[in-house]
Amino acid sequence: MVNFVEMQKPLMHGLMKRAGILPHTVEIEPGTAMNFWVPRETIKKPDKKAKGKGETRETVLVGPTKPAVVLIHGFAAEGIVTWQFQVGALTKKYAVYIPDLIFFGESVTDKSDRSPAFQAECVVKGLRKLGVKTCTVAGFSYGGMVTFKMAEMFPEMVRALVISGSILAMTDSISGETLQRLGFSSSSELLLPTSVKGLRALQSVAMHRKIWFPDRFHKDYLEVMFTNRKERAELLEALVISNKDASIPNFSQRIHLLWGEKDQIFKLELAQNMKEQLGENATAEGIKKAGHLAHLERPCVYNRCLKRFLASVHQSEADK
Repeated sequence: MVNFVEMQKPLMHGLMKRAGILPHTVEIEPGTAMNFWVPRETIKKPDKKAKGKGETRETVLVGPTKPAVVLIHGFAAEGIVTWQFQVGALTKKYAVYIPDLIFFGESVTDKSDRSPAFQAECVVKGLRKLGVKTCTVAGFSYGGMVTFKMAEMFPEMVRALVISGSILAMTDSISGETLQRLGFSSSSELLLPTSVKGLRALQSVAMHRKIWFPDRFHKDYLEVMFTNRKERAELLEALVISNKDASIPNFSQRIHLLWGEKDQIFKLELAQNMKEQLGENATAEGIKKAGHLAHLERPCVYNRCLKRFLASVHQSEADK
């Protein structure tokens, strides 16, 4: 039977290419490969007519000529599905890079490490191989935790952060309180649904606006978007840390917390508390009538807020 979500992939890929980004697989190290969507102008295709000695027939990657912006996806969908409404709004002024984290999309590893730090290391190694020296990173949900790790581990690479619907780290207490409040027994039950009912439950807590989709759509989505279940369950297990191991890094970068005011998973109050903990480099902004998926529910408002912050980052650097 035809999978309608799978059928949409060529359309999505076509829209991304039209917006100016193309897929490219980067070997991070032997056994680990990560798929990135990268600016078209940074991929130089080989000249098919080149036949002379010394003339390359391989694809050549060059660094971006515009400021680099990296978009890190959450747990329920790969990169371009998560950020489909942001790409076109950003590519005119910025070089947009969208990785698929390990075990999402075509990104894989034979390593046993499942930590957010490993994901962060893979993204940064991939970006360096793509010629990116510095960037601003926007991370959503699980991707926000990876983004925080990128900023902590590689401050010379990450110049600023935008975090949406995420936290510094998933501690025992935050995990337990969140799951109890939402009515789920485990993170896997919430984020790795196996049934239409489970996917509807995830959709219900992630979105402020109640949008109806037919069961057929949910079945197709489950089949296409929730692959590598064993490995993703391991990612969730590695995400939770003990309260006593939690700490707040001393970030040098500007951090903007861009939140759906009706977020049920990580409430706005959590963002406001986190802003105080992060100190004077942190700012917070709420988006009305939006839940956890603010970038999908209210993309125009989200994009305006995102572009305003990006412009301020690059203006402040120009003024130095």
